[in-house]
Amino acid sequence: MRIAFRTLSGLTLLLAAFAAQGAGKDPGFPMRPVRFVSPFAAGGNTDMVGRAIAPRLAERIGQNVIVENRPGAGGIIGTASVAKGTPDGHSLLFASGAFTSVAATAKNLPYDPLQDFSWINIVITYPFAVIVKNDSPVHSTRDLIELAKRNPGKLNYASVGVGSVFHLATELFGAMSATEMNHVPYKGSAEPLNELIGGRIDVIFTTLTGAYGQIKSGRVRAIAVASKERSPQLPDVPAVAETLPGYEVTSFAGIAAPRATPASVVALLNREVQEVLKQPDINRRFGELGGTVQFTTPEQANRHVAGEVGKWKQIVTQRKIDVH
Repeated sequence: MRIAFRTLSGLTLLLAAFAAQGAGKDPGFPMRPVRFVSPFAAGGNTDMVGRAIAPRLAERIGQNVIVENRPGAGGIIGTASVAKGTPDGHSLLFASGAFTSVAATAKNLPYDPLQDFSWINIVITYPFAVIVKNDSPVHSTRDLIELAKRNPGKLNYASVGVGSVFHLATELFGAMSATEMNHVPYKGSAEPLNELIGGRIDVIFTTLTGAYGQIKSGRVRAIAVASKERSPQLPDVPAVAETLPGYEVTSFAGIAAPRATPASVVALLNREVQEVLKQPDINRRFGELGGTVQFTTPEQANRHVAGEVGKWKQIVTQRKIDVH
């Protein structure tokens, strides 16, 4: 009896060890490769972030993680494909801040942006920056406000399209500073910066990542960043909020699953993505892109997205922005 007791005790300890090792794992996930659906063409900042994370996450979950670009209709096509997909964690949306501006401006979306997704992580945030030509007389946020007030509707600003975050960021500035500037929308992401350098545009509000190379080369000048605090990439450039308290605009890259995805799968993915983000070379690489790595819970990620959608809806209403 004594020997049997010892054998049973040893077996119990062994089973307990296996249980502890597998704690938090969902036995049904992943059963096959996981797809990151990127709703824009390859090569953008969000796409680069997804492709950096994918192989590291694959190592951790034991299945391939594939980035699939499904562009079209301002990101709506790829986003809708995930919303309507099987909610088992194998098809995920790798989204940018454009998700929130589309949610605030587009009519008759084939998905509900707040009800059809369960956000897993906000992976990285990028501050916006206020950019002028290197020989512009505008050297500060205060200069821009004063010049715009002296010339209502005469300063031209560019964006990548009506209803884009770039457009809404500038309109938020106008609402908070009681100024009016003339919006000139473009289709390509490179055009606003080129038009600024060419002198046909007076100012652009754009992601720091998109303009960082031109800032460092001296072809354009950042007069402010739109994060709450100064950016580590441009420590000498003040935040807009230092002159206009409360102004903040950041873009992001984040991962979302269809709403009915099991909580255990969401928790597993959140945990494993956070472990990837802790890796020094990943953290360093994202810093070089001008972003800040985020370690959010799913609840925090959902609140962030809902807050951004609400903010942009308010600006669309307040500034009477009509997106056809």
